[in-house]
Amino acid sequence: MTTDEQLLENFQRGSRDAFAELFRRYRDKMYGFFCRRTANPARAEELAQETFLAALKAAPRFEPRALVRTWLFGIAMNLLMADRRKNVRQAPEASGQPVQSKAEEARTVDCDPAAALWVRDALAQLDDDHREILLLREYEQLSYAEIAALLELPVNTVRSRLFRARMALKDLLVPHGAPRGTNAAVM
Repeated sequence: MTTDEQLLENFQRGSRDAFAELFRRYRDKMYGFFCRRTANPARAEELAQETFLAALKAAPRFEPRALVRTWLFGIAMNLLMADRRKNVRQAPEASGQPVQSKAEEARTVDCDPAAALWVRDALAQLDDDHREILLLREYEQLSYAEIAALLELPVNTVRSRLFRARMALKDLLVPHGAPRGTNAAVM
């Protein structure tokens, strides 16, 4: 099987099929990345498409210092932050759109069982740094090194923040008044 790095190298040499394969491998992952961070599936689709357009433009300058996967998630993270900044500037009240809570933003459109909604509500209650690091590790399945590169943090900082994020999530998922040893939390 051809690695992502080999595919990008082949694309740099002119193979359109190589980029098509990268797109096939990552389109659902990018869509999921944005779906978990926005309340709008259509916007998630647009941002995923923008990620691949930006990757197409930047591919000739890609140097294999990082994994292609980390590079793509870096592009996605930059687009997400730019989109959030743009949305802050465009006040939702002025555009006629309702203001959404963080819990609503964390949800995707599909109907999930109660346990999954419980976890999503708990995730929405975490501070932004804890939520993001948990999403990158547990949902995007990035390694500690990839998260460190993406967030520009030392690996040990990623480990400690992830530990604190998991403990905070666990505290939110343990039913109030239940003994600590009977935690049936999903994670």
